[in-house]
Amino acid sequence: MGETAGPPQITDIHRSSRDPRQLRSRLEAWFAELLPEGSSPSVPELDAATSANGMSSETVLLTASWTEDGTRREEQLVARVAPDPADVPVFPEYDLQRQFDVIRLVGELTSVPVPKVWWSDASGKATGVPLFVMERVDGLVPPDVMPYTFGDNWLYDATPEQRRTLQDSTVEVLAELHGIDNVDDRFAFLGLDDPGDTALRRRVNHTKAWYEYARGGHRSALVERGLTWLDDHWPTQEGPAVVAWGDSRIGNVMYRGFRPCAVLDWEMASLGPRELDLAWLTYAHAVFEDLAHVFELPGMPDFLRPDEVASTYESLTGYAPRDLDFYTVYAAVQWGIVFVRTGLRQVHFGEEQMPASVDDFIRNADSLERMLAGTYWS
Repeated sequence: MGETAGPPQITDIHRSSRDPRQLRSRLEAWFAELLPEGSSPSVPELDAATSANGMSSETVLLTASWTEDGTRREEQLVARVAPDPADVPVFPEYDLQRQFDVIRLVGELTSVPVPKVWWSDASGKATGVPLFVMERVDGLVPPDVMPYTFGDNWLYDATPEQRRTLQDSTVEVLAELHGIDNVDDRFAFLGLDDPGDTALRRRVNHTKAWYEYARGGHRSALVERGLTWLDDHWPTQEGPAVVAWGDSRIGNVMYRGFRPCAVLDWEMASLGPRELDLAWLTYAHAVFEDLAHVFELPGMPDFLRPDEVASTYESLTGYAPRDLDFYTVYAAVQWGIVFVRTGLRQVHFGEEQMPASVDDFIRNADSLERMLAGTYWS
């Protein structure tokens, strides 16, 4: 690859121009409405969370205190806040009530470790901004900045056995989530309104509409070629729709003892085939693995291999995943859209100069190009 000085100095991505401390008084007033009279709630601590992971909803950490049965109670909480539209958010809308409801129901119907959800102000009527509040869970998250495949972090330094425990226990989460029955009724709110006669058709059409928003008036030839490829290589059998987490990558999970203790970030949840989550899980790792190779780093090539993930999933569920090449291309196209949008976001905040083409923002361009050429799996 020529001379490479080492891994890039990737910095935190600017996510918001909003001062989260402005929420304090509004949260205290809202909590006073929710809690019994005389609770005297206060928010003694409130701050923005680390920006090492995630590029969508804002995360605010807070401590809430109130009087209950004559004694003072204190809870460590997290507020998930819709981003300011002026800050070039990743998605065109943030349905926080939808996220609140899916977390609540998954917690009620399964043993998938989701945080307890407390309250929702999805309209923003009480607090001035759409948000919901959930419990704060302590655990370790594989870092995005720098990517965990670059080394010098707890997952990279783990033993092969510990990594395999994390991999298999994450697949177990997907297996249990996908095992929820009667989803058309229980999770009807996850059904998409986009055109299409199947859940997958509606999901892909939803992605096309998202791309039209995310490109901000620019055109990505690579993303558009990818969307055309999906139409031309549609699976002959889609399989039943399940509750699909959507953003099923390990960077959205907190781990304790190399097992999930909190499954987070449900913004992309929908009804759809199981393979949506399986392909996203493995390709999200592949993106970071490819970045490690660009900078001539060893990476983690034996981790989250698609064949091993599919085999584990089949052993847990009895369902053999199919057409994973299609779903992996679909995952790669979506990552391309994310990179286009976050690149434009960095331009907005003055962190990047606008390139000649938005395709220059797409960090997974090489793998997507090889997928479209049919050489990625050879």
